[in-house]
Amino acid sequence: MFFGAGETKGDVHVVYITQRHMVGGHRHEHIASVRWNDPASGDTNVATREQMVDWIRKGGDARVNDGVHEVRVRVRDANPPYIQTYADGVWTDNLLALPTF
Repeated sequence: MFFGAGETKGDVHVVYITQRHMVGGHRHEHIASVRWNDPASGDTNVATREQMVDWIRKGGDARVNDGVHEVRVRVRDANPPYIQTYADGVWTDNLLALPTF
């Protein structure tokens, strides 16, 4: 796994996505990679969309925290799969609100 020990919520490892890199468009399916932060270890690194999709599908917990709300990132089963935040039963745009790198 490319993530460190990480913060845990229960028994689940949590990382926070802090930035996004877009290729070929402006919607969620165009997020090519994300910069993430591990609050427990202080590590920051970059994961491709494919790496993040795989990690979440294996039980990892990625979130976006804007200082007020903490929203979980989930996998959208498209071709190819991509990531998007999901809150209160609704797909949301929290990842698109993050700064780019």
